Parts: sequence; C-alpha cells; structure tokens
Amino acid sequence: MPHQTLATDPAPPAGDFPPDFIGSQAVFPAAEFDARLSCIRQALAPTGADALLLTGPENIFWATGRQTAGYFAFQALVVPLSGAPVLLVRQLELTGARASCWLDRIETWQDGQDPAQALAALVAAMGLRHLAVEREGWFVSPALSSRIEAGLSGLRLSDGSGLVEGLRAVKSPAELAAIRCAAGYAQAGMRAAIDTCRAGASENDVAAAMLAAAVAAGSEAMAMEPLVSSGPRSGIPHATWRRRLMRPGDGVFLELAGSHDRYHAALMRGVWIGPPPVEARRMMDCALRALDAALAVMRPGAPCSAPHEAAQAVIDGAGYTAAFRKRIGYSMGAAFAPDWGEGAILSLFSGVAQVLQPGMVFHLPATLRSYGAFTVGASETVIVTETGIEPLSDLPRGLTIR
Repeated sequence: MPHQTLATDPAPPAGDFPPDFIGSQAVFPAAEFDARLSCIRQALAPTGADALLLTGPENIFWATGRQTAGYFAFQALVVPLSGAPVLLVRQLELTGARASCWLDRIETWQDGQDPAQALAALVAAMGLRHLAVEREGWFVSPALSSRIEAGLSGLRLSDGSGLVEGLRAVKSPAELAAIRCAAGYAQAGMRAAIDTCRAGASENDVAAAMLAAAVAAGSEAMAMEPLVSSGPRSGIPHATWRRRLMRPGDGVFLELAGSHDRYHAALMRGVWIGPPPVEARRMMDCALRALDAALAVMRPGAPCSAPHEAAQAVIDGAGYTAAFRKRIGYSMGAAFAPDWGEGAILSLFSGVAQVLQPGMVFHLPATLRSYGAFTVGASETVIVTETGIEPLSDLPRGLTIR
C-alpha cells in the first residue's frame, strides 16, 4: 500500500527540491523573515507560552512569505520560543510552500484527513505544553476551531490574538517599497477607468479597462475586486459592476487596490456623465475639504483619532453627518481576500488612541453618499513619514466631468 504522509511524518526535506527552488518565489530575502520571527518570539515571551499558533493567511504570510490561491485549505504555523517554526499545509500545497518560504520544516496533511488531528499530532511531537492560539482570525470556522481545541486539550491554551497584528502595523522598508509599487498599479487602473467612463459605456467596460491597465502595469491578484457602480447603484456602498449602461446625468463611483507581492494600495475617484447636480457638487467639495483636513493632521505622535475628527468636523459643519457615518481610514499592507485593507489592525476613527508612527500606511476614503442615488469623494493611500505623510498618488482628486 502506498505510504500516506501524515503530520507526524517528516515532510520531504528541502534537499528533495533543487537548491535554487527553495524560496525561489519568496517575496523577500530570508533575513527579512528571520527578523520578523525574532520579533514574534520577543512579543510572545512575556505571555509565558511555549509557542504561538497562527492560522490567518495574512499573519502566516507576514511571518514566512507563504502565499497561495489555495489558502482556502487549512494551514497553520507554529512559532516556538526556541527552535525552528513549523508550517502545516495540505499535501498539494507542499511544492508551493517550499517555493514561497525559506522554512526548514514544512509538514503536511492529506485530503480525507482531519487537519485538526494533523495539527494535534504535530504539536504533540513538538513537546509543547502551553500554546498561544490566534482566536480572533476569520479563517477558521467555529466547528474547526472546536475540533482544534479538543485535539489540543492536553495543553494549556491562551489567547494569542493580536500579537502579530501589532507587529504588522509599522512597515519595513521592503514592505513600503512594495506598497509604492502597488499604488502605481492602482493609479494606472484608475486612469484607464476614468478614461472609459462615458454615456453608452457599461460598468463592465470600465471594470475591464481598470483591471487590464492595473494588471498590465504590474498588479497581481487583488484581495478584493474593484468597485465600479453607476447611476443609482453608485449610492450603494461596496457595489460591484453589473453590466449597467451609463447614461447622461449618472454619477460613477470607482475604487480599486493594486497589489505587489500581496501588499496593497487603494485609490478611489468619481466621475459624472454630464453636469452634476448642485447637491452633488456641494457634497464633493465637502468630501475634498474633509480629506484635506484629515491629511493635514497626520504626523508621527498624533493619535489615530485625529484624522477622523478633523474630517468629521468639516462634514458636520457642512451638514452632511448622515451622509458619512464611518471611519475616515484604515491600515494597509499585506492582504488576502476578502479584504484589501488591514482595517482589523488599525483604524483612523474616534477613540483610537494609538499614535501614528513612521512606516504606518493608511487608506483614507472620504466619501459622502446620497444613499441609493450617488456617492462622491476621493481617497489617498499615504505613508506616515518622520515629518508628516507621503501620498502615493498624484491623480487629481476632483470629480471628472464627462
């Protein structure tokens, strides 16, 4: 009977692959990930846990470079306080994991095997007694989470949620370089989308032009599809293209993120087919002033609440409070579907006292909506610098009239 690889079996050694294959698809050199793993261990040490268990694709990617379209299948990374980290993946994903990671040890589970049992066997083989578990991630279902905790019942388990997210908030120079590339792709896509908007064109025409230009410029798969909506549909948050033909008098909402090595930068702009109504012009003027106000207060040491409160003051003063009702921005970085942002890590919103630091990256969509009628506004992705911010787009923010 053919041998079946289990998590308790040693994974094929790195030597089973050509030497130049290991890490050949890694987004950064091994030293970048070694430094990140060291930061994880330093953050883990005060908790008293022997190791940290990660299951979220963004956190696993940040720690190891592991990326694949097959992340829908369970994967886990165990980072011990001492010794090498161990990655557990579906057997089919082993080759990709070897290519995208520099790790020495990668274990597998087979189709037909419960990955929770495979993880339990791996943790037992590592001799761990106290495991910090990432409990707030969206990737593991409640049913699978219950099976994992049952399989680890002989260990002390504690909550390790947020530990890696805190480390991801400030980007390294290599990460910032990737985000700048992504911003260039997003701008190329946005220019093409704006140029395609006209009476008689369909939302699909615009989305196709946007995607084609962004991908041609260098973008990889985005963590969320672009947003293209027109007419009354443009007044629906997060609407995507649906074949609608644009007509004179329509507003058009456009938003996308470019992606470089999984790092994202987003951009939003608006178009009007023909002269906009007076109310749309007023709301657009307010949205632009709100964005300017938010950007003006962004500097190291300022609280994350400051940009939101500055924008909110402008919006409230113009009487458009009900047309906003959301945060002014959120963190950007490495992302997997379903979201191109890092909004679960850090928000620019009321009550967020964490201070801005050089190397943080945010997307600020200043949008005002007449719900079910139209949306106007503009956005910028910016890097916090030592003295202020670096906007990553030079595309005019004003409403484009077609």
